[in-house]
Amino acid sequence: MNDLIRPAMYDAHHEILPVRQVPESADRSPADIVGPICETGDTFARARMMPALRPDDLIAFASAGAYGAVMASTYNTRRLIPEVLVRGDAYCVVRRRPDYDELLKLERLADWQ
Repeated sequence: MNDLIRPAMYDAHHEILPVRQVPESADRSPADIVGPICETGDTFARARMMPALRPDDLIAFASAGAYGAVMASTYNTRRLIPEVLVRGDAYCVVRRRPDYDELLKLERLADWQ
């Protein structure tokens, strides 16, 4: 929800693929793809046809849309995701993930606390 808000806001479709190779002939079944925030809106896809995934399997979003990063937030003190530019086999982290110290420096206690 904080990393990629578009599906929660207006049901934007993003291709979601397992990172490990799965045969094209593998059975697929409907799956909800959800995020780590305990909110009903933290859903990337509902009833998406996916191959069976095991615990700790990784998935990849094939695209995030033009405004994925600028629409991201630090809701629930979650750090922003890094931005990675990919071309073929090459990739580059073009915006690193801030650490918790950087995130917490943005906050202050009120004088009366």
